[in-house]
Amino acid sequence: MSAPARKAPTHPLLAQYLRQLATHPLRTKAITSSTFLFLQEVIGSNVVRLPLSRISKDAAPLTKALARARIDSKAIKMAMYGFFVSAPMSHFLVGRLQKAFAGKTGLKARVGQLLASNLLIAPINATGVCSLLVSFTLVLRVTLVFLTCMAIINGAKSLNEIIRAIKSGFFSVIRVPWIVSPLSMIIAQQFIPVELWVPFFNTVQFTVGTFLNIKAKKSRLALVRKEAEERERERARARKATSE
Repeated sequence: MSAPARKAPTHPLLAQYLRQLATHPLRTKAITSSTFLFLQEVIGSNVVRLPLSRISKDAAPLTKALARARIDSKAIKMAMYGFFVSAPMSHFLVGRLQKAFAGKTGLKARVGQLLASNLLIAPINATGVCSLLVSFTLVLRVTLVFLTCMAIINGAKSLNEIIRAIKSGFFSVIRVPWIVSPLSMIIAQQFIPVELWVPFFNTVQFTVGTFLNIKAKKSRLALVRKEAEERERERARARKATSE
């Protein structure tokens, strides 16, 4: 008679994280979100090699070290957004979505949860409609809050500037979870133990977020360089016209 398969031991750090997640879920998620968003900003700035912040020669060694590492006020603001806004809101709204599907198992429930989380369709019954509304509220609120906070962090100073940022970025931002969420949900449902879902989704979000952050920074940097080249050409044409 063959011996039962032994469960692979959990890494001590992961076990400690899971304990903290079980006993202090909101605090653990807030720290995780804050850390990941901070790292995304710093990694993106270093990969793209954004110009270093100008500091005086008499600046403190810590200030110089932070500048060399491209740790600026935006990275701090992103960390604050993760701790005080993103994590609490996601914790509350995801909890509501989970309650809508509590006690439901099987393929139908999995597909329903997947579709509801992406705002595509829901089972035509009271529970399905409730799930869809909860999911719609979750995605809409999180997206609007995210775009509003990003606009403020990036320097928007008026309501009109914030509204323009939301209008220009809404569908490009919401398109990402529509693509990534079903794939990661299918993988989690098939291969990941339920107790490891939070670390798994955190890893997916961090990876995708870092990639998108790098892509956005490259686009902004290319635009800034193009505008600088255009200004330089305009000045050259103006000098030539003056000399003639």
